[in-house]
Amino acid sequence: MDVRSGVAVWVLCGFLLQQGRGERPPGSHLDETAIAEFCRIDKPLCHDEDEQLSFEAVRNIHKQMDDDANGNVDVEESDEFLREDLNYHDPTVKHSTFHGEDKLISVEDLWKAWKTSEVYNWTVDEVVQWLITYVELPQYEETFRKLQLSGHAMPRLAVNNATMMGSVLKMTDRSHRQKLQLKALDTVLFGPPLLTRHNHLKDFMLVVSIVIGVGGCWFAYIQNRYSKEHMKKMMKDLEGLHRAEQSLHDLQERLQKAQEEHRSVEVEKVHLEKKLQDEISIAKQEAHRLRELREGTENELSRQKYAEQELEQRPSGGMPCRARSVRVWRRPDRWCVEEPELGWEESPPESYRNC
Repeated sequence: MDVRSGVAVWVLCGFLLQQGRGERPPGSHLDETAIAEFCRIDKPLCHDEDEQLSFEAVRNIHKQMDDDANGNVDVEESDEFLREDLNYHDPTVKHSTFHGEDKLISVEDLWKAWKTSEVYNWTVDEVVQWLITYVELPQYEETFRKLQLSGHAMPRLAVNNATMMGSVLKMTDRSHRQKLQLKALDTVLFGPPLLTRHNHLKDFMLVVSIVIGVGGCWFAYIQNRYSKEHMKKMMKDLEGLHRAEQSLHDLQERLQKAQEEHRSVEVEKVHLEKKLQDEISIAKQEAHRLRELREGTENELSRQKYAEQELEQRPSGGMPCRARSVRVWRRPDRWCVEEPELGWEESPPESYRNC
């Protein structure tokens, strides 16, 4: 009775343990050789059953890529795998991500690259988000949450395991299985896709974009206000310049008018000076004529007085005196008197001229 009770307890414990492990497929444990290789590569994790399953999936992926089975995946093998299995037309970028500087990838290299991947540390929510946005199979969200599939289980989704896909995930559609496997394989080998990289870089870029946008708007507002103020100031300066130009134009007109008046005054002055000079010349000529006339008159008076004196000096018994006509004319240097009654000609001898 005690033996039966003990057996029943052990069976019940085994059943509960199997349920707690998320309904793992049978035959999923590693053989001794694989465990020994896993412990050689990663001793701290080699006794964890979930990590053992992930390591076995990574070994299967490496085996699938290693066509010549020499233990290393070279560039040609990875190029063929990318073109045929993952349907990449230009795998150049994927080569640099997968190989890096190492042209030969071993199982150990592939496992270490997987452990350093961001996907390895994904939570259940991040895996579900990847399933919805990248794989585009949201109908399996409840199953993934129920099984608590985190990033550690991603390699098991990348291998063709009928038990995992059918019994555990309850995925009956073959196209869904193939789609999930290809997306998981791409994620394991090359890291998280851009659409599922809800990481701090994306949030940081979004925040930076918002800050740049707000800063740009603020800068545009400041520039607009500064431009308006500058335009107002420039318009005031233009108005002042226009007024200054108008004032300068008025001054130029006034200066031109003053110059014209000055020229008119100068012409009038020249005319007046010429007129005064002509009048002075005429006055001098008239004064000269009047002076000559006065001198002629004075000489005539002197001559008459002289004739009277001669008449007075003649003897009283003699012949009666006749009146004499005297001609007076002016030479360039003196006045001359002519007495024709004495028988002189128009030009008497020099000795008989009273000059």
